[in-house]
Amino acid sequence: MEYPLLVYDDDCGVCTRAAVFIERRSDVDVVGFSELTSELRSRLPEDFERCAHFITADSVNSCGEAMERAYERTGLPPSGLLPLFRRIPGYGFLRECVYQIVAGHRPLISRLLP
Repeated sequence: MEYPLLVYDDDCGVCTRAAVFIERRSDVDVVGFSELTSELRSRLPEDFERCAHFITADSVNSCGEAMERAYERTGLPPSGLLPLFRRIPGYGFLRECVYQIVAGHRPLISRLLP
C-alpha cells in the first residue's frame, strides 16, 4: 500500500471532485469508501463514513485536517502558510467548522460547481 492516501466518500460528487483534484496535483493516492480493503478499514475510526481521512504510514487525520493535509501536498498553498495558520489559537476549531458546513451543504455546492 502506498502512502499518503486520501480516503473519501465516492458517492459524493463534491468529495469526488476534491479527491480527483488532489490526486492530479500531488503524490497523494485516493481511495473511495466503496474500495476500502479490510487493512485500510482497520486504520480508520469506527465512524469513518462521516468524513474524509488522510493516511500516512504512521498517522490518520480526519475531516478538515485530512483535507488540509491533502491540499497541502498539492503545493498550491504558499509554503509555510498552513503551518503558520496551525499556530493560531482556534484555527483547528474553525477549520473543522468550515469542513462541517461544506459537508452539510454538499448537494447545493455540487450544483454550483461546473
